[in-house]
Amino acid sequence: MKKIATDVSTFTGLIAGRVYALHDADGITLVDASIGNAGPKILAQLSEAGHRPSDVKRILITHGHPDHVGSLPFLHEATKAEVWCHTLEKPVIQGEAFITRPPSGLRPPNTKVAPTPVHRTLTDGEVLPILGGLQVVYTPGHAPGHLSFFQPERRLLIVGDVIFRLFFNRMTLPLAMLTADMDENKRSIRKLIALKPEILMFGHGNPITENATAQLEAFAQRNGL
Repeated sequence: MKKIATDVSTFTGLIAGRVYALHDADGITLVDASIGNAGPKILAQLSEAGHRPSDVKRILITHGHPDHVGSLPFLHEATKAEVWCHTLEKPVIQGEAFITRPPSGLRPPNTKVAPTPVHRTLTDGEVLPILGGLQVVYTPGHAPGHLSFFQPERRLLIVGDVIFRLFFNRMTLPLAMLTADMDENKRSIRKLIALKPEILMFGHGNPITENATAQLEAFAQRNGL
């Protein structure tokens, strides 16, 4: 595990889909669950840091794509943690509905993920008892029920797949073939810019740990946002 900020860390060596650990007095919150083979690596890194599986109390899911929920069944079974997500992602995560894809153009085939029960659904603006108050930010587009998470006092923002930062540490839009509604995703980016974060944490790519707003605004300007 690699420290990003006080009580915030990320797991290393995962092939795709970044996972974050948020540390509170009552235990650990994971954000997302990476791909299907990542679960044992996540538990091993928790153990190396002195944590037991039962220390994980909840798993927040930004959206129900396979690179974000692939190891969710394994992690839920190992930790007994509750799974929290947006209402629109619940049927996808529970294996009851196909992943929403773009309506036309190049797109993957219809796919369902291995099911995991969802224990709580989250709404825009809700404040969670995590990191002293973690705000739920509804950011649809890449997926209909995509969520981001913002800690306003620390200006810390977890953006999931609303923005990628995979290549040369440069922010990009998410892949069009995997994004349900790119116009909606762009509106969500503008919503995130208005939060003026200092720290940005992506579902794909290295976090930005300082001066994030300036870089976010530059990205928006490059993309006509």
